[in-house]
Amino acid sequence: MTSSDLSRSHQAYAQVRLQHAAAIVAVAAMIGALFAGSTVVTPLYIMYKQAFGFSQISLTLIYAAYVIGNLCALLVFGRLSDQVGRRPMALAGMALAIVSALVFLFARGIAWLYCGRILSGLAIGIGAGTGTAWLAELIGEESKARATVLATAANFTGLGIGAVAAGALAQYAAWPLQLPFILHLAALGAVMVVVWLAPETVAQPQKSMIDVAFRPRASVPEQIRTKFIAPAVTGFGSMALVGFYAALAPTLLANQLHITNHAIAGAVFLELAVVVAGAIVATRSLASRSAMLIALALMLPSVAILVAAQLEKSLALLIIATALCAVASGLGYRGSLQVTNQIAPADQRAEIVSAYFICGFAGNALPVIGVGVISTLAGPIQASLAFAVTISIFALVALAFELRRRST
Repeated sequence: MTSSDLSRSHQAYAQVRLQHAAAIVAVAAMIGALFAGSTVVTPLYIMYKQAFGFSQISLTLIYAAYVIGNLCALLVFGRLSDQVGRRPMALAGMALAIVSALVFLFARGIAWLYCGRILSGLAIGIGAGTGTAWLAELIGEESKARATVLATAANFTGLGIGAVAAGALAQYAAWPLQLPFILHLAALGAVMVVVWLAPETVAQPQKSMIDVAFRPRASVPEQIRTKFIAPAVTGFGSMALVGFYAALAPTLLANQLHITNHAIAGAVFLELAVVVAGAIVATRSLASRSAMLIALALMLPSVAILVAAQLEKSLALLIIATALCAVASGLGYRGSLQVTNQIAPADQRAEIVSAYFICGFAGNALPVIGVGVISTLAGPIQASLAFAVTISIFALVALAFELRRRST
């Protein structure tokens, strides 16, 4: 082989590596953009409440409505990307996210908000499982841990950017209920183009989605069900902490700490997201099960300080609680998702990851509804105490299952 042949070979190899890296970035950007859509509305909830005149319970129901879309997407479409391919399902999720943003952009009442949240849930439900499985295949079987770290970091980076950008625009720019969604639409369009160019990793996908039976299915094989309990419960608790901040942080700041600046509301959630992403990256060499156990242990003091912040009306305590909640959420989500990826057979990965996300999304939404109801009937402090007790119970259950597994 001549030197010119070697040079061409090296150039071709470098080009392939560059295209591969670009594909990984594209899929991570897709995950971030989809999850950003779920927190663009976070600092806007109070403004919607004032504009459309709904109650605190309605606010939490609007936030939680996206779980309907999540469950529909994961139960009905959870296994489709294993069969029709990653790219078609990813593009379908992106298209639904665009429709969701358009509904919020032109919202004229509470029904529009419910519709927008459900569509956002569909988009994230389809894109999250698909994107996580796609990253695992792009990066390679030998580096599942890296794939999970990247997917989790992209998730929380998107959540943080969506909240802080919308909060700043709502506080300091014109059209506070429109401009955030205009910019989000632009971002979704750009990401959709690069996802279209990313390589397919499913070896022999079906010709179209029509060729596949749409049977509700997101299951866990019997042989790994016992191993699945601890990561599933950890995912529920981790995302419940995120849901509390995403739905209720602006209300908590306004009503109990008397801080009404929308940018600060967005910044509190940004703190959560930044610390989550930082904890994930800083502990990427930490074993997945160790990360999960540390997260479960941290959940107990996290919720205790969160309640104390409300009792003392202290922004400083809230900042500390947010940081602890973020570390618990980040390690819990990364560790439990990584364990799920590790125990999943290759040909059922998307289906099992979808089952995991059902647990996570349920945790993200259902406790928030409970907080809204208890807050209205008994008061916000009682609601936060109930939330803290619930998270503590889930953490202790997951700890018990994981420690029992280790002892056998």
